[in-house]
Amino acid sequence: MKVCFVGSSGGHLTHLYMLKPFWENKERFWVTFDKEDARSLLSGETVYPCYYPTNRSLKALFINTTLAIRLLRKERPDFIISSGAAVAVPFFWFGKLFGAKTIYIEVFDRIDKPTMTGKMVYPVTDKFIVQWEEMKQVYPKAINFGSIF
Repeated sequence: MKVCFVGSSGGHLTHLYMLKPFWENKERFWVTFDKEDARSLLSGETVYPCYYPTNRSLKALFINTTLAIRLLRKERPDFIISSGAAVAVPFFWFGKLFGAKTIYIEVFDRIDKPTMTGKMVYPVTDKFIVQWEEMKQVYPKAINFGSIF
């Protein structure tokens, strides 16, 4: 099993890193910003830098879509897992075309409103995980796992 973890550095990356008991014995690669926190946290891991800033940037979407197509062709992950943000969007949409299963974890600080990324990947997400019961009103097909902290 090969897993692609994709997300912004900072809190989103920390969220994914906290899943270490799940991923530590699996083949994996990471797609995140080339920033000091990511380099430090993912030292020794296979990491592909993505373009940033991504927020509401068509330029970033175009560059990261090209990156997603290239990496998905090369790596062929079985699963793509993300907690956001925007860099996840092209990986989820093109990942589905490449046959990957997608898992999205909505961030902990969203209790009753969706994130922009959550709304954009929801249609192609196989498992959409929320951390608050209230979020199931926002995302009806979501699974509430509670806090991963």
